[in-house]
Amino acid sequence: MMSPSVAHPERFGLRRAVFAALVLATMTAAFGAFAWLIGRDGYTALDWLMLGCLALTLPWTIIGFWNALIGLFILHTKPDPAGYVTPMLRDGDLDLPLRGRTALLMAVHDEDPDAVFRHLRATVESLDRAGSGQAFDVYVLSDTCDPAIAAEEEQLFRAWRRVDPAPSRLFYRRRTVNTDHKTGNIWEWLDRRGAEYAYFVTLDADSLMSGRLLTRLVRIMDQNPGVGILQTLIVGLPSSSAFARIFQFGMRHGMRSYTTGSAWWLGDAGPYWGHNALIRTDAFTRHCRLPHLPGEPPSGGLILSHDMVEAALMRRAGYEVRVIPEEGGSFEVNPPTLPEFLRRDLRWCQGNMQYWRLLPVGGFRAMGRLQLALAILMYMAGPAWLGFMLAGLAKAVSIGFGFDWGTGGEGAAEAVWSETMVLLGIGLFAIMMTVNLTPKLAGLIDVALRPEARRAYGGGRVLAASAVAEFFFALVIGPAMAVAQTIFIAGLPFGRMVRWEPQRRADHSVAFADAARGLWPQCVLGMVMLTGFALAMPSVLPWTLPVVGGLLLAIPFAWLTARPSLGRALTRQGLCAVPEERDAPLTVQLAGYRPRADGTGRVLLPDVDPQLVDAAIERA
Repeated sequence: MMSPSVAHPERFGLRRAVFAALVLATMTAAFGAFAWLIGRDGYTALDWLMLGCLALTLPWTIIGFWNALIGLFILHTKPDPAGYVTPMLRDGDLDLPLRGRTALLMAVHDEDPDAVFRHLRATVESLDRAGSGQAFDVYVLSDTCDPAIAAEEEQLFRAWRRVDPAPSRLFYRRRTVNTDHKTGNIWEWLDRRGAEYAYFVTLDADSLMSGRLLTRLVRIMDQNPGVGILQTLIVGLPSSSAFARIFQFGMRHGMRSYTTGSAWWLGDAGPYWGHNALIRTDAFTRHCRLPHLPGEPPSGGLILSHDMVEAALMRRAGYEVRVIPEEGGSFEVNPPTLPEFLRRDLRWCQGNMQYWRLLPVGGFRAMGRLQLALAILMYMAGPAWLGFMLAGLAKAVSIGFGFDWGTGGEGAAEAVWSETMVLLGIGLFAIMMTVNLTPKLAGLIDVALRPEARRAYGGGRVLAASAVAEFFFALVIGPAMAVAQTIFIAGLPFGRMVRWEPQRRADHSVAFADAARGLWPQCVLGMVMLTGFALAMPSVLPWTLPVVGGLLLAIPFAWLTARPSLGRALTRQGLCAVPEERDAPLTVQLAGYRPRADGTGRVLLPDVDPQLVDAAIERA
């Protein structure tokens, strides 16, 4: 039985103190400026509400701001940025033979079997090509309820075993009683077979990993017995969905700077994203079994967002949780439409809100408790931001129509909303918008400063055009998510919940009527805000349009970004493409994302027959 031993000399106390000072100073300045702006002649109930909402939105925003700036600084001042924030990368010997066996666990529930096995076979083929296939076993852990899908899973698995050079390493098991969903399936495997393996990797049904990366992670873990969870950045695979393309473009270019900055101060207390990570089996089995919370769902029962709790439990046991801020070799498929994106997001929201029950629990380290608190704030920020906007609307209406909310009277309102004060308010709004956009801007600056990265995104002009498209995309999706999260969180005390159902990962259209049924609250709220500001304070209306416009456009946005024609148009122009679309690594090609034969360098997306994948493997 292995005990954790810290072999890394970093001292995070000073880094965390500096980071905390930067965050607190920035939050104090922003909060103080706004409090001064609206409270020069006393505070109304609406003012206090706005200040309370602002206080909830600031931590997540300001932490992201400093993560991005610190990360950008490290990336362009250190010769080995990843090694600087994760010294084990440069201290170890990455040519040593692998010591222990590793299990790849693919948990599935009514997903597309063809896509599941295409990705899993590509991962195993990549391991064989890296010379490490003999050190890995593969388990498909099925919770599939649909008999037709289950039959196809079994058929594809048997076909794979017939052609695999080492079929004894391949296992398939289907449960008929889906206790605790995928989490329960993995724990059943851990209790039955976990002791046979030094490490395991949990894979989502859309996960794809390269053999070279998996081999590297195992070698690092072999030489660092104090590390319990180790992962790199997970990036989106090439997609023909307009929604997925634009979303993952915005995520991709900003991930490197943001995660480098967070790794600088989080260090050994990093997050765990629930899949595509190497986990030390013995440590996880002994220390990371999740309790069932007292009571019924949504606040009780099974913890849906298991990953951050498992990271906190791993740190409580003395093991490190590390994120290597590098891209390459770890992939996933992003939701292809806004409704699917919101459904996944609300499931995570429900799980994160359960963390309220865990914060008072004893034993967690300070950083583990902070991670849980930040996970809650991530989903509280949207409702707080929406509350801030609605309180501002109510204040504008009250002033515009002469209502007295108990300040100093009419003169106080005139003082607060004089022309000078309006200009100061607009300036503060512009500053906060810049702070909020800093992770995206830092990512673009990082790419722009690296010639090879610019080429990977299609060059400066394509990068700029893609960034503009993604900016307007963010203006719509941000308000739409805030409204959805607010409605959902408000319904949690009354039993509202998201049920555990398979995601629709394949591209599909969204009918306009379906978009309207799901997003009408956003549209109605946008109309109310537009009317209120237009009647009460038209001078402020242009500055509210990024929010109001996003709400009004939510329905046509959901319909348009799911249109295959828009996806094809973006693909033809190379807009919002991830680097793998122009230069697909071998693992990505083995999964069916193959370069086009016309020489454009773009990628054929995975609407392919398994026999074609086999042919691609033969040619590779």
